[in-house]
Amino acid sequence: MSETTPASGAADTATAPFRYSAALAAEIESRWQDIWEKEGTFHAPNPAGDLADPAAADVAAKPHSFIMDMFPYPSGAGLHVGHPLGYIATDVFARYQRMNGFNVLHTLGYDSFGLPAEQYAVQTGTHPRVSTEANIANMRHQLRRLGLGHDPRRSIATIDPEYYRWTQWIFLQIFNSWYDEQAHRARPIAELVAAFADGTREVPGGRDWAALSGAEREEVLGEYRLAYAKEVPVNWCPGLGTVLSNEEVTADGRSERGNFPVFKSNLRQWMMRITAYSDRLISDLDLLDWPEAIKLQQRNWIGRSEGARVDFAVGERKITVFTTRPDTLFGATYMVLAPEHDLVDTIVPAAWPEGTPEAWTGGAATPAEAVTAYRAAAAAKSDVERQVEAKVKTGVFTGAHAVNPVSGEPVPVFIADYVLMGYGTGAIMAVPAHDHRDFAFARAFDLPMRCVVEPTDGRDEDPAGWDDAFDTYDSVIVNSAHTEGTEDGISLNGLGVVDAKAAVTTWLTARGIGEGTVNYRLRDWLFSRQRYWGEPFPIVYDEDGVMHALPESMLPVEVPQVDDYSPHTYDPFDSTSTPKTPLSRNEDWVNVELDLGDGVKTYRRETNTMPNWAGSCWYELRYIDPSNREQVVDPANEQYWLGPTEQKPGGGADLYVGGAEHAVLHLLYARFWHKVLHDLGHVSSVEPFHKLFNQGMITADVYRDERGFPVPAAEIEERDGQYFWQGEPVKREAGKMGKSLKNAVAPDEIADEYGADTLRLYEMSMGPLDVSRPWDTRAVVGSYRFLQRLWRNIVSETSGELVVTDEEPDEATLRALHKAVDGVRADMAGLRFNTAVAKAIELNNYLVKRGSTPRSVAEQVVLMVAPLAPHIAEELWRRLGHGDSLAHTDYPVADPAYVVDESVTCVVQIKGKVKARLEVAPSISDAELEALALADPAVVAAIGGAEVRKVIARAPKLVNIVTG
Repeated sequence: MSETTPASGAADTATAPFRYSAALAAEIESRWQDIWEKEGTFHAPNPAGDLADPAAADVAAKPHSFIMDMFPYPSGAGLHVGHPLGYIATDVFARYQRMNGFNVLHTLGYDSFGLPAEQYAVQTGTHPRVSTEANIANMRHQLRRLGLGHDPRRSIATIDPEYYRWTQWIFLQIFNSWYDEQAHRARPIAELVAAFADGTREVPGGRDWAALSGAEREEVLGEYRLAYAKEVPVNWCPGLGTVLSNEEVTADGRSERGNFPVFKSNLRQWMMRITAYSDRLISDLDLLDWPEAIKLQQRNWIGRSEGARVDFAVGERKITVFTTRPDTLFGATYMVLAPEHDLVDTIVPAAWPEGTPEAWTGGAATPAEAVTAYRAAAAAKSDVERQVEAKVKTGVFTGAHAVNPVSGEPVPVFIADYVLMGYGTGAIMAVPAHDHRDFAFARAFDLPMRCVVEPTDGRDEDPAGWDDAFDTYDSVIVNSAHTEGTEDGISLNGLGVVDAKAAVTTWLTARGIGEGTVNYRLRDWLFSRQRYWGEPFPIVYDEDGVMHALPESMLPVEVPQVDDYSPHTYDPFDSTSTPKTPLSRNEDWVNVELDLGDGVKTYRRETNTMPNWAGSCWYELRYIDPSNREQVVDPANEQYWLGPTEQKPGGGADLYVGGAEHAVLHLLYARFWHKVLHDLGHVSSVEPFHKLFNQGMITADVYRDERGFPVPAAEIEERDGQYFWQGEPVKREAGKMGKSLKNAVAPDEIADEYGADTLRLYEMSMGPLDVSRPWDTRAVVGSYRFLQRLWRNIVSETSGELVVTDEEPDEATLRALHKAVDGVRADMAGLRFNTAVAKAIELNNYLVKRGSTPRSVAEQVVLMVAPLAPHIAEELWRRLGHGDSLAHTDYPVADPAYVVDESVTCVVQIKGKVKARLEVAPSISDAELEALALADPAVVAAIGGAEVRKVIARAPKLVNIVTG
């Protein structure tokens, strides 16, 4: 017991044997959790299928509320008190909705594939399934103890073959689809094949579809499929033995997990063509009730920009760039290619052109040597690291020159790591006078600059004297004409930026050397990992290397047993290494004989696995229909729980609560999958999650010794404002809560000392749900004492009998009750649980001071606090004579007659000083209030015959009088 715990000792037990104590709370909570489970209190019926309830009324006609928490990963460390914050909040809201007549679907599953279990397996030899299932069982036990009202029938785990069977099925829907840009939706790939076959759609390159081999056809279709395999530049991490997405690489160019170096390498990987949905992913954000900050992050991540594609000739070849500022083409004085650009090798000459500055060569004897050395250096950096503004700009000249299409002038072509293949075309036209990065690069390599946008900040048009680029849209174009000696030139001089962009784009388009286009920052999603513990791909390859999708009847493709779970890792700095997958070790699984419709043949399975994001892209659908073996989800059930309505035009779950750290990855991926399923007719909803709420974080003090290492927070001593551990001084700092920081507090500890209802109340009362707040174990006792007072108002601590009275409540009590109910209802609906708790405490304190509690009031109070502290509420409800659970009892409704005050106090000020207080009706008008104030004797005396120059009345609470 901590020193703050009001423990019930032997004396307390003798004098107050029925006091609400930790022991009594534990007995009540355990008993009611068993009752809820036995009676299926939180089972939510579906309109159709196995979870339909024949005894229920017309479910489809009943209002629904689908409430979700973001998928948790079942950690071996178990929960600390920071983890349940969102789970308790959604449970409070779900219970509130249930008591307001909603059919509430609230459950929790487990995102259980992933690296931690695999690494544990590598260390211990324990199969990842064994450790993961043990972690899930422990987490379920911890969450059950909190009294969370989940429907256990709907809980799922992504490692269940019956679950990932459907993950693989969805992958095949995506694989067997293409995006029709004219129809703006996904369509089955079979329709595209039919169009190629009958000639209604031209095969790229003008080839005859019938004459193509299987491999050639698959190569063509790979350019259309929404899931495809291709050799692409990826983030290869030798130390982990796997590739990583951009989001899994830190700004320092290292792996987020393990802090290993990450290199750029061209490898064959599975990709998802999420870029096809870029515009819809942006525009459909308008359908959602999400925080604007999250919407902005998604829009910025997708990065839509309008501009032009422009071709620069390099001999017989051309470099294509995308620019948002084609109006500045006359200012393009050099070009830069990404080091990985395919064109680099084809344009590099054997020797440096005459007069090449030494600074451009990187100290190499030939352009080829310079390019090779620079490419090796760039490969050691991640995309994130390359995009960070560097003080020293690096790059080398390729030895080639391109031709500026509007001026006809030659411009040198460089390679530099600040240009990425993943954005635009992997090439840029550099306009140093009007772009900050290009300006810095030009200064570093003494490259020419031309001002083509008239400065408006007082500088002249000669960039030689500038300190930085001049970048604006609000000006006119200058020095941008090429008309002498040609009938085909163009002049942009004097045009505004918008008009100049339109004019030059039209000119480029007419000559076939450019066109207006839209570009996106978003890249296709890298969808394969060289890991063991993940969903296998339902793909096999024949003897010719042609891929084949497995039929639905062969799903799931289960994770096979292997002797070694670890990926083949390398020296962390071996950038030339390539992946070797763990699944490839089981040759009997890899090489398989199958009949795919044309007789039994030998095939080779895909040995990459899906990323851990796959299972969380669609789990809302399985919550709805968890035992359906025929469909991913029954249309009637999906329409009921997720279908579009007037209130949610895109459809989706009614409330989705989780951390803001998932603003981009999970939410973007899940939206993409859902839209594909919508296009193919599998779901009616356009979006998976209608309302998103980001809860804050529970933080905790971290104590560090002189080495900077965390020490156990529970063992810290405080003396005279200083902190000590084992007699040595330590430093305190604010931080996250976690096992590695040695400051984690398990929810079980708090439940043992006070009860789960106390923990629930405390977490909900700590502050606004969307704000981070520090944990303070010493403050938990406040919530515990509130529950003790609530218990005492209804049950005798000495006899255990009811102490409520049968008296009719007086008007003051009714006003206190209904004001509290009105306020708490508004707070519950707005997820303002901290202020709801405060109002409940205020009402309970009123009843304590009153000296007795009328039964009718007691019942309303119990119902009011039930979502927040369900166990004690159920027990008190039962003791008040009710046989059934209160979970579906109507939540109290305030009587408006008691919510409005009979009178309010109005302050009258003269020259800012209070001179009188008036009791007035809440409905009084400004004019009536002014007249009443001016007639008040105290006000008349204070004015003393002075001239009243102005009266400001703000009914019903303020009158301000200004005298002459």
